[in-house]
Amino acid sequence: MKSVFDTLEERGYVEQLTHPEEIKELFKKESVPFYIGIDPTADSLHVGHFISLMVASHMQRAGHKPIILVGGGTAVIGDPSGKTDMRKMLTIEDIDHNVECIKKQAEKFLSFEGDNAAIIVNNADWLRNLNYLDFMRKVGVHFSINRMLAAECYKNRLEQGLTFFELGYMLMQSYDFLYLHDHYGCKLQMGGNDQWSNIIGGVELIRKIGSDDAYGFTFKLLTTKEGKKMGKTEKGALWLDANKTSPYEFYQYWRNVGDEDIEKVLKLLTFIPVDKIEELTKYKDERINEAKKVAAFEITKMIHGEEEAIKAEEAAKALFEGKGNLESMPTVEIDNKDMTIVEALVLSGIAPSKGQAKTLVSQGSVSVNDKKIDDISYKLSNDFTDGYAIIKKGKKVFYKFELKK
Repeated sequence: MKSVFDTLEERGYVEQLTHPEEIKELFKKESVPFYIGIDPTADSLHVGHFISLMVASHMQRAGHKPIILVGGGTAVIGDPSGKTDMRKMLTIEDIDHNVECIKKQAEKFLSFEGDNAAIIVNNADWLRNLNYLDFMRKVGVHFSINRMLAAECYKNRLEQGLTFFELGYMLMQSYDFLYLHDHYGCKLQMGGNDQWSNIIGGVELIRKIGSDDAYGFTFKLLTTKEGKKMGKTEKGALWLDANKTSPYEFYQYWRNVGDEDIEKVLKLLTFIPVDKIEELTKYKDERINEAKKVAAFEITKMIHGEEEAIKAEEAAKALFEGKGNLESMPTVEIDNKDMTIVEALVLSGIAPSKGQAKTLVSQGSVSVNDKKIDDISYKLSNDFTDGYAIIKKGKKVFYKFELKK
């Protein structure tokens, strides 16, 4: 009988396992409590969290119980994994606000009702009031500094200067697993492959203290064929919050992924059956675009709902296929039709500064209503023939500028 491990492996999630055979047997049981962690460093999740939540959703659908640990306590320190600089420290108020926002987004992936209902816990509840001496006697004695400094998550920080504050992150995350193991029966920690060292720390801590039913599982990070992390846009991260990344921009990101990456995206970020994905992605010519359209629609529907996905699809059709409508296209309302092209680029966020806007125009990368503009002093005065003008950067970035009525 096919287990959820087989599903995760077939779809390409599996990376590293602390105890491979035992974990495979564990997944065959009716309900295994497991946890994934999310540090609330922003008031929205981004694409970097997407894989974690998809894995949790697959697990829950197979009958296992998700524990979403929101790091209200560990975020005070900040995870040094993959970082060359110490993270900015957030206030307790900022962290608590971010936790509430993240809870709402997690509900798009998981059910919080039923026998294996997901639960959300905040490690601030047990970390913020820890007694330092008690903690070091119980937890600190089980960690070797030599081994910790050999871990990838700390190597990147050694040259710049690793603080004892950051060094404590592994101890805190390991203690999280111990706490969830003892209070919620949690047997498995799951996370991205960049969390391998931290996950091993928790598994070993539990086993050293006296329990042999703790396991770790890492999954692949969402990267391109070249190994670069997906989810980076010209404006920064690709957020799951519509106020930070509009549904149209979100849709367009997935519509424009590389041909060689679309099969991976469909397998990791949708629930479309694998055989159908392989059918969609078997082409190496322009027909691969149909797979990209399916991916863009399905992923946008999951995050923003079917109505917003349809709107985004219609806007894309209007721009690229001459059909559909422009209503859902990113729009900026202005009351000054004599605005310069440079001012318009900065106002929309197409360019982050006037200097970069001027560079884009000078390089011939900008057009208004499909007319290339290379004059940085160009004004939009005569471009609002239908009450709006469409400014385009390159082939894929569009904004509609409407005159206020």
